[in-house]
Amino acid sequence: MNFLVAGLGNIGDEYANTRHNVGFMVLDAWAQASNTTFTTGRYGATATVSFKGHKFTLLKPSTYMNLSGKAVNYWLQATGIPRERLLVVVDDLALPFGTLRLRPRGSDGGHNGLKHIDYMLSSDDYARLRVGIGHGFAEGGQIDYVLGEWLLEEKRVLPEILNQAIETIKCFALEGVDRAMSRYNHSVIES
Repeated sequence: MNFLVAGLGNIGDEYANTRHNVGFMVLDAWAQASNTTFTTGRYGATATVSFKGHKFTLLKPSTYMNLSGKAVNYWLQATGIPRERLLVVVDDLALPFGTLRLRPRGSDGGHNGLKHIDYMLSSDDYARLRVGIGHGFAEGGQIDYVLGEWLLEEKRVLPEILNQAIETIKCFALEGVDRAMSRYNHSVIES
């Protein structure tokens, strides 16, 4: 079975290690662990990973965050993958840092990347994996926080968060969204 996993982020070196790019980071970690590389194509870079008989097309849109729907819509059509086998990996300010939250569908929660995907697909009926980045900023500091680089203590635990996100995606494909939600919807970090 084939799946499309879209990790949201912004292209360019200035965004590479920012909180807003955690979707890209999850896919980069998975591709690296699978000894595969991304190829630049229309509206994004893609890589293919196989796991237990399933094929995953990993997509990092090159459209910038606010136009992510253009890439997701194009690659769904180009691959012929149905929307029920789409999973979008995205950062979430409302979740504490290190918390994973998988949902089979839902609102954009104010996230412009999800908002554009909803618009382009004319639906919010697709799975999304939200990766908590926390909300450690003063009033009015949201943009600087989201586009800011990880703190040293965050960088230390980031590999484990990325790994758990990858395991969540695999479980979503192999065992279904309900099983993956019950197993992985929690904080990766010990409090």
